Amino acid sequence: MLNANEAWPALPLSAWRDTYATLHMWTQVVGKLCVALTPLTNHFWNSAFQVTSRGLATPALTSGDRALTITFDFIDHQLVVQCSDGTTELISLQPRTVAEFYSLVMNAMRRLGIEVHIWTKPVEVPDPIRFEADTVHHSYEAAYANAFWRALLSMKPVFENFRSRFCGKCSPVHFFWGSFDLALTRFSGRRAPERPGADAITREAYSHEVISHGFWPGSGAIQEAAFYAYAVPEPAGFKDEIVRPAAAFYSKDLSIFILPYEAVRTAASPPAELTAFLESTYDTAATLAGWNRLELERK
Repeated sequence: MLNANEAWPALPLSAWRDTYATLHMWTQVVGKLCVALTPLTNHFWNSAFQVTSRGLATPALTSGDRALTITFDFIDHQLVVQCSDGTTELISLQPRTVAEFYSLVMNAMRRLGIEVHIWTKPVEVPDPIRFEADTVHHSYEAAYANAFWRALLSMKPVFENFRSRFCGKCSPVHFFWGSFDLALTRFSGRRAPERPGADAITREAYSHEVISHGFWPGSGAIQEAAFYAYAVPEPAGFKDEIVRPAAAFYSKDLSIFILPYEAVRTAASPPAELTAFLESTYDTAATLAGWNRLELERK
């Protein structure tokens, strides 16, 4: 039984897999609106969500002379669309197909007088089903959606504190709806080698040298919730290093370090456990890659 007030709640993928899959598709519907109603910024940061005191929210979107924000509220379990002219649309988050959710969202946009067209094919998932045809994903367990958000809320300050010690170019701590992960990326300032054959999203994301950290609540690649760390390009010897804490390991299949979420949430101090992972993997990668750490780090 989930504790509705627990800070680092359990997130067994076996228990919330169907809710996860449906919510992933719902966030892609709203994420496509971000793409359509914001100008492109570097590395697609304009399209990412923010973790808020209620759930996951878009940046301020623009339509004509109005602004709007769309929030997945995981307390009242509603999708909340708020416009700068005071108008609001609410869509309940409950078991319903992606096709129905997509129709409800687009109808809400029309009622608000916002004419917007999006590409309805999901991204970064195997065997994508267009939103208007997806009757496969239709699950929503409110308790697990809330637990997912509370996990993000608990870890975000740890990521933010880690981010604050870097004064080079650095992404916000934000949530990508395509890969469905919380992410933070530091940059060395140097261009990365070209990636022949890469798609446009990958080329833009890895145009410069990066060390990235983040959290997956569970996916096909990682069967349970986990934190990750990787460097692009990966410096020689990175995969052979020993990092902290003891539960962290290098996945040769994914070319990333992994730290199971369960190991963090059950630790004596989850923030300290996660901080050790963030700092040790960054320290290892930055040193091996020859980053100019004197200029990039806040002392």
